[in-house]
Order: sequence, then structure tokens, then C-alpha cells
Amino acid sequence: MKLLRSKWILLAAMFIAINTIVCGTPTHIYIYRLVQKNNTALYDEAMAVSCLQGILNREGPVIYVSSSTNIQPDYWLQQFASPGGWLSGIKMDTLKTPDELFALAGNKIKGAVIWDTAVAASVNVATTIAGVEDAVVMSPSFAKKYLHKWRLPIIKDLRGMFTGAVTGSAKNDAYRWAIKNYLGKGLCYTHRVFLSEDAYSARAKGDIGYVVTRDWAVHKGSFVYDLSPWGDEQPQDDPGQPLGTDLETYKMMLGELLRQTGGKEMTEIAGFFAFSKYSNMPDHPSKHKDVPTEWESVFLMSPYNCYQNTSTSYCFNQSFHSQAPVKDLRQHRPSVEKKLKNKTYICILMADYDSGTALYEFLYKHWDDKQRGEIPFIWGINPNLIETYPDIIAHFYNTATENDYFGSDASAAGYTNPNRILPQYLPLFIRHNQKFFKKLDLTIAPMVLDWNEPTDQVKDAYAQFSPDGFATIIYNFHTETVKHQTPEVWKGMPVMDLHNHACEFKSIEEAANAMSSAIPATEATPSFHFFRIVWTSPSNVIAGIEALKRIRPELDIEVTDPYNFFKLFKEHYEK
Repeated sequence: MKLLRSKWILLAAMFIAINTIVCGTPTHIYIYRLVQKNNTALYDEAMAVSCLQGILNREGPVIYVSSSTNIQPDYWLQQFASPGGWLSGIKMDTLKTPDELFALAGNKIKGAVIWDTAVAASVNVATTIAGVEDAVVMSPSFAKKYLHKWRLPIIKDLRGMFTGAVTGSAKNDAYRWAIKNYLGKGLCYTHRVFLSEDAYSARAKGDIGYVVTRDWAVHKGSFVYDLSPWGDEQPQDDPGQPLGTDLETYKMMLGELLRQTGGKEMTEIAGFFAFSKYSNMPDHPSKHKDVPTEWESVFLMSPYNCYQNTSTSYCFNQSFHSQAPVKDLRQHRPSVEKKLKNKTYICILMADYDSGTALYEFLYKHWDDKQRGEIPFIWGINPNLIETYPDIIAHFYNTATENDYFGSDASAAGYTNPNRILPQYLPLFIRHNQKFFKKLDLTIAPMVLDWNEPTDQVKDAYAQFSPDGFATIIYNFHTETVKHQTPEVWKGMPVMDLHNHACEFKSIEEAANAMSSAIPATEATPSFHFFRIVWTSPSNVIAGIEALKRIRPELDIEVTDPYNFFKLFKEHYEK
């Protein structure tokens, strides 16, 4: 009787909370803290909680999940609950058990999907089903504890369904069944699919990095998968599969997405390949290293109008943050009145904030550096992430100094190889990027990653949404060939190479030497050098530039904001 009474109290509270969400801002939220210590128990708890959160947050931003082992959710909650934040002054209650969270959901949950622990991929199939059918994903052991207590019917029991009888691989049987019965029938959300590591090794380790992200997949009813982009070797998790089966299934999924979107929208692939399964790692000897595997993934998906939000591991509460009431953002513009002189002009891209993880977990640690603002930087943030973490991006815009500027990262509004986009879909590519560049007030694409020099058609496309600057890194990983973009002005758009020499450095001296190696001793001036620097504090970059000045005293170096940098570049190369 006491449990039943508590359940109705919580349901009533939830009804009140959901119906007092004003203009996207809640007046009452519930915080659930993941507390399980046992690895498999933590994995199972996080899985069920993510499903419940994703479904409940369809009504508005109501459920927020935190963790006893991860500080990021608490950090961002504190930021947005502070005076002036969009969660300031709202009521917050804590949920202590899965039972309390489930009680809030009530009849919104239609049943359970039980995955097969003997087929790790089935946990992703179960997540796909859960998003479409409004269900909770349960392992057999979790179901034994909660299924009867929660009085849930079993929507689908995947145990024993996938044996390898179809493809020679139980893993691929599972995904092809899901493609046929869910994605192929138009039941899944096609603007975003999820590349989420399955349970192969993660459950035993208690690795919930790609479990806590599933609230976003379930919230949208998206397709979830975990496949290798390589067709020339078997993956670690399925060494007995016929060669190339993962890749065939991957292409089957991509082809179905393209068929359904029909050139009307692009698709975000949120997540990253599992390193140990698909690339050379200590526990998995492979002919393919990790970075080439990243590039192969993007090379594979780009012709299907798919772009990647590379890493989303441990990106909590995406179904919550995505509903923050954020308008189109505006950034500071400098006066572009600098006169062209015989100097060595340097611009710094603070790069690789192109993924959910980098934006959510890495950027603020460097953003809070005390020397930020002393010299100009352009910070690379992929604007498509405004759909997932609008409040976090707005936080950086709102706290920027007059020396902080923003551009896209790899390769614009999403990581793709523009040369791989089919010509008939370039108008879609333009519209997609115009939409997101406008939302974030961007006019520069400072890090376009591709396997070959941009075609005239690609440059024409970029000129329509990044007219103030285009910089590129060109690497054909199939032939291990590096190319350098010839500096030019293309229909008014500055086009140049992005230096990768100093992208990651272990010491100030190493940074200075790396930057120096990109500047020829006999170079005529004015000259222009644009450096990519990855996940590094402003103070270390500043120290590196000062060290560069010491070892190259003959250079008249000026670190310039991106707008003046490209304006002077344009003036010089138009002569």
C-alpha cells in the first residue's frame, strides 16, 4: 500500500512538472544519480535509466542523470542552475531508485525488450526497438528483478533469435533484421543514427560511455549500430564472420538512409568506432591504425549524405540539454582595418571540438584558462551540435572575450569529406550548412578535411556559407599522400592550407619548433600561417608563440584574429 501511494504521489508530481514547462524551460526537474558499483549491474542500470529518461524527456526537459564517477553532469547542472542560467530557480528533486524513476514514467512505457547476452550486438537492436516502441531495454538478469515488479509486457525477447544462419554472423544477422523490420519500414528517425559500442566488452568492464548516450537515441527513435568500416579483415568481436560482412551491412544501412532521406536532409552519425574492435590496439593487432579507421569511416559515409559527430562517449543528458531555449547566436566581429605589411601573420585555430565529447567534456577545461583573451583565437565548434547541446554552445558564446572567435571544425556542419558528396546532393550540402552557420553566426570554415584538393564545385559550395575563409587539410590515407592547398581567392573566398605541424605538442619548445618548421627561412613577406592546435590551453599556446619569437627573431610575427587574417590574405593574393 505504501509503495502504491508513493507511486501515485510521484505520478502526480510528474504530471504537474510536465504541464508547467514554459517555453522550453522547466519549473521542476528530477535528478537520478547512477550508483551501482558492480560492473554489469551499473551497465544494466544505466541502460534502463537511459531508456526511461529518453521517453520521459519527450514531454520536455524533466529527467537529468548524474553519476558518482563522472563530474561533467554536475558541472553543467551547476552552470545552468546559477543565476542567469536557464535552470536558475527551478525546483529539483532527487530520485534514488529505478523504481522511483519508472513510477514517473507510468503508462508512457509500453513494455520491455530483452537482449541476448550471447549476442552483444542485440543490445543495439534492443535500443532501436525501445525508441520506436516506447520500451525499456533489459538484460535477462535485470528483467528477472524488475519485469514483474514493473508489470511490463515483453515487446520483444531477442534471446536465441540471431544465430548466424543468415549471414554466417550472429552480429550481422541482428543488424540486418533490425534494418529490415525497423529502419527499412520507415519507423526510425533518419536525421540522426547512433554508432554506439555494444556490450561485447563494455558490460563486463562497466563501461557505460556509450550507454548513457542512449537517452538521445531512444528519445528520437533512432537506429543504433556498431560495425566495422573495413572489408579486408574480420573485427575483434566477430573473428569468424565471412570477410567483409560488417562492411556489407554498414553499406546496407547507409543505402537505406539515403533511400529514405532522398536528398532532402543529411543524417548525423553520432558516435565513434570501437577502437579495440576495428583498429590496431594492444588487445587487437590490426593492419589499420586508429586515425585511418576514423578517416575510412568518414570516407565511407560521405556519399550517403551522412556526416559524423565523432565521439559522444559519456555525453550525458542529450535529450535534456537539447531542449534548452536558445535563440540564434551572435559573435563579436572585429574592425577589419589592419593595413597589410611585410609581416609573418599567424592565426591559431583551437581545434577538434567537432564532437559531443570534445564540446561537453574537454572544451570548458581549456576555456577556463586564465590567459584566454590575451591573444586572438578562433575556436572550432561544429555548428550541428547546436541540436544536441545548445545551452553549452551558448555558454561559450556568452562568456567569450573580444579575442575569442568561432568557426566550424571538421569539416563544416558535421565531419564529412566534401569531395565525396555526389554532385546532385551539393545543393543539399549547401542548405544544410547555411542553416547551421546562420544559427551560430559563422562565416569561416577553418578545417575542411578531405582526401583530395577541393574541386571547383566544392569551393563554389563553401563560398555560399563560409565566404570569409576556407582552410583545409588534405590527406589520402589510402596512398598515405599529403597534399597542400595552393593559396588562392576563389570567387571572393580566401582558400588556404591549414598547418598540422603543431596540432599536438608535449612541451613549449616542441610547439615552437613545430611552428617554426612550417615557416621557411627564406620566405617572402607578407606571409600567412594558419595553425591547428588540438585540446590545448591558451596559456600553453601563448607560451609556444613566445618561444617561437625567441628562436626566430628575424620574423616580424603578428598573431591576428581570423577576420583580419583572411582579409589581409585576400588583399595580398588578389594583387
